[in-house]
Amino acid sequence: MASVGTPDPNSAWLSDDELAMYRRRMPVLYVEAVPVRVDGLGVVTEVGLLMRANSEDEITRTIVSGRVMYGETLRDALFRHLENDLGPMAFPQLPASPVPFSVAEYFPLPGLTPYMDSRQHAVSLAYIVPVTGTCDPRQDALELTWFTPEEAASPRIVSEMEGGRGTLLRAALASAGVLP
Repeated sequence: MASVGTPDPNSAWLSDDELAMYRRRMPVLYVEAVPVRVDGLGVVTEVGLLMRANSEDEITRTIVSGRVMYGETLRDALFRHLENDLGPMAFPQLPASPVPFSVAEYFPLPGLTPYMDSRQHAVSLAYIVPVTGTCDPRQDALELTWFTPEEAASPRIVSEMEGGRGTLLRAALASAGVLP
C-alpha cells in the first residue's frame, strides 16, 4: 500500500476495458524513440527499425513506442519502452533533458495530421536515442534491422511504416542533421 501523498504504483495499469473507454474520451500520452547508433562525434550512422505483424497480419516497420503511465517520468517511460522493445542489453543513452525532437498528434481519422491511429487520439513525444549495446527485440517485435540513414529514409522503407511513422522517422533524421 502506498503512503499518503505517494501514488499507488499499481494504479498506472488499466484493464483492456478501462483503456478502451479512456481512448474514446481523451488523448493518451505516448513516448516514441528512434534507436540509433552514432560515431565518436555523435553523428547518426545507423537507424534501428522494428519489424512487426499488425492486427491485419501485415508485416510493418516501426519505432519504439508506448504509453506513459500515471506517476511515471518521461525518462522512465522512455527507458521502459526501449528495454521492453530492444532488450535489457541495448544500453540506451537517454538524453540529459527530456525535450523531444518532435511532438506527433495521432487522430483516429485520417487527414487531420500526418499521423493516424484508428484506436485513439494520442499525443506522442518523439526522441532520438543512441543505443550502444546488443539489441534483442522482445514483446511483439519480429526483428530489429539496422539501416543507414539514407536507407531508412528511402520511399520503400518509409512506405512500410504505419500511421505516419515514416514521416516522423524522416523528421528525426532531419533533426539529427543526416537528411536535408
